[in-house]
Amino acid sequence: MQYVKLGNSDLNVSRICLGCMGFGNAATGQHSWTLGEEDSREIIKHALESGINFFDTAIVYQQGSSEQFVGRALKDFAKRDEVFVATKFLPRTPEEIANKISGQAHIADMIDRSLKNLGMDYVDLYIYHMWDYQTPIYDILEGLNNAVKAGKVRYIGIANCYAWQLAKANALAEKNNFAQFISVQNHYNLIFREEEREMAAFCAEDNIAMTPYSALASGRLSKKPGETSKRLQEDSYAKFKYDATAEIDSKIIERVIELAEKYNVSMTEISLAWLLTKVESPVVGATKFHHIDGAVKSVNLKLSTEDINYLEELYTPHKLVGVMAQNTPHSKKDSQVWMKNAPK
Repeated sequence: MQYVKLGNSDLNVSRICLGCMGFGNAATGQHSWTLGEEDSREIIKHALESGINFFDTAIVYQQGSSEQFVGRALKDFAKRDEVFVATKFLPRTPEEIANKISGQAHIADMIDRSLKNLGMDYVDLYIYHMWDYQTPIYDILEGLNNAVKAGKVRYIGIANCYAWQLAKANALAEKNNFAQFISVQNHYNLIFREEEREMAAFCAEDNIAMTPYSALASGRLSKKPGETSKRLQEDSYAKFKYDATAEIDSKIIERVIELAEKYNVSMTEISLAWLLTKVESPVVGATKFHHIDGAVKSVNLKLSTEDINYLEELYTPHKLVGVMAQNTPHSKKDSQVWMKNAPK
């Protein structure tokens, strides 16, 4: 395993971050394909033994049971100061907005609930899961800064945002001496490369780490046509993200297969080796040992410039999908709300 400093921080994380959305109580109804606690523990243990020290979860994953499984496993299998834990919080609920619960109070409640789930005193990276036009960004930044000052959070990150949003937020944070976002977790992989338009260049300029999710396109970049899995069959959200472009994406996937056969490695290794030339630490989900093994091997696989160009040249622009497709203000009023409370 190789390690890298995560943006403007002192977190020395593994080049592969274990995505923990696949862990948690499936009885919650959120995902039918998640692992129970005993199987989750085995995957987490194998990841640790393979050199992975960076784990990503969220309070929303299986109603908090993902955080619970991760926290208990890491307590049993690792020393707290030798692993780095990221978790995420959602925007205020309509009920909180109606009851005038502030962004600051919302974050204070969310971090305490996550720490209780994890059984930890702090998290290394606390991530703003998606942009909230109904809550002033100043309130979000102050709430996150309060969590940092309280010692409950070491660093903050953001997910599912545009480059201009990240730039404005960090400029406002700098102006007010608040903690700034040191990482961004957006949708980015070999068949969805819209992050290269602005975000990648901005992050390189400001040394903000990119830790993208859906690194293997929910399995599409790791399986040949006809191969399947429970997640591929049952993950309706992933189908929503990828089915519309399956035909044009298939040409790129064919090239992944071709290079995997050429180098006698897995498709996972080719796909992630490409992504690792672009970002610091992609979030890679795993529900089987071989998922981790392929991800770890990808770190040491060096693709040539010709290989990279071969994988990239067939890409065509994609429409934004999923959370990012919804990440636009619904009205001028929404745009005014999110900048409310910011000092002039």
